[in-house]
Amino acid sequence: MKLKKYFYIIFFIFFLNFSFAEESKLQNEITKNLRCLICQGQSVYDSDSEFAISIKNLVAEKLEDGNSEKEIYDYLRVRYGDWILYDPEFSKNTYFLWLLPLLLFVFGGAIIFKLFNLRKN
Repeated sequence: MKLKKYFYIIFFIFFLNFSFAEESKLQNEITKNLRCLICQGQSVYDSDSEFAISIKNLVAEKLEDGNSEKEIYDYLRVRYGDWILYDPEFSKNTYFLWLLPLLLFVFGGAIIFKLFNLRKN
């Protein structure tokens, strides 16, 4: 009977540790995909600014309340705008951000092609 009791205790501790690790992993993943509005080019995960610390705490609270990753991103996007997300959704407000690299690639390729044709002649 004692062995069964110890087994339950060990299983319970392992389960709590595992669920905490999963929540911590999700929190880290979310904060890596958020841009720190104070620091230039740093994610919230990498930053130690007061803003980043408050966002880390907010994400932790939202996860404890049972919010999903998408709900947290939506909440932060409404509150701070699309700029806070490193990977914003494709919408009428962000289409330029998504299409600019493609346009630069096409125009750059056209310029390089034109230069090679001028050298051949």
